[in-house]
Amino acid sequence: MKYLIIALGVLSALSLFVGVGDLNINALLQGDPKAWELFLLSRVPRLLAILLAGAGLSIAGLVMQQVSQNRFAAPSTAGTIESAMLGFVLSLVIFGDGDQLWLIFATSMVGTLIFVQFIQRIQFKNAIFVPLIGLIFGNVIESTADFIAYKYDAVQNLSGWAVANFANLMQGDFELLYIAVPVAIFSYLYAARISAVGIGKDFAVNLGLNYQQVLVIGVVLVSVMSASVVMIVGKLPFLGLIVPNLVSHYFGDNLRRNIPRTAALGALIVLGSDLMSRLIIFPYEVPISMIISILGGVVFIAFVLKGQKHV
Repeated sequence: MKYLIIALGVLSALSLFVGVGDLNINALLQGDPKAWELFLLSRVPRLLAILLAGAGLSIAGLVMQQVSQNRFAAPSTAGTIESAMLGFVLSLVIFGDGDQLWLIFATSMVGTLIFVQFIQRIQFKNAIFVPLIGLIFGNVIESTADFIAYKYDAVQNLSGWAVANFANLMQGDFELLYIAVPVAIFSYLYAARISAVGIGKDFAVNLGLNYQQVLVIGVVLVSVMSASVVMIVGKLPFLGLIVPNLVSHYFGDNLRRNIPRTAALGALIVLGSDLMSRLIIFPYEVPISMIISILGGVVFIAFVLKGQKHV
């Protein structure tokens, strides 16, 4: 954990001074108003958005894996993100704008809850089979969202909304991501109950827990956090999948202890990917979702192959 924090601090400091706009420490120390404006209105909000999005979505993935009882379940493999996209399209069509947060949150939660209830009825819960079903389920929802978007001429709005982008975030654009803080705190305090549900319904009921209530709370945490990230940043594929698996691989399965580790590693991966996106073809930026997709795809394949070897 100590090394994660150190690496996060170093990359955070570097992130503040990497970009198209010229910014250096001397200009800030000399009180250059333009330098301070760039620093406070652009660089700091971007850094905070990266840290909050990375940490929040990774914790959402960790909780998702617990409530679904599957290591390969995540917001990106359970229809959560696609459901948020459907909520956005419905918001555009029904209300004329995509600002109806309650509708996006509700649609995301319903989609996730349907997935969880669906896989609970599957007799053979193969570790790889479940996320494949989730991907199919997500594709069905995404196709529905695309169909509605085509029908009501909202394709461009949906495409621009879904693509991950930190470049245009300014002060006042990212504050919804602060919801990651109460989500992380609540998940930490509620970890014992979520862990009990992750073991199984009979085990949770024998402990005197209301299984369905804890399940719904877990789904709400996942949905609200995932939808918030998609709304502000866009889709960050595989993040909620690979980070919890990496943490559990190296640190074990204690949910409460893994929450801060998952948050730190998730923030570190998104921060590192964002720096790469800025530097690869500087002064232009590569979409961060492309970098995370490559990284996440490689790690996902590695975990799948490793899982097959142990079957």
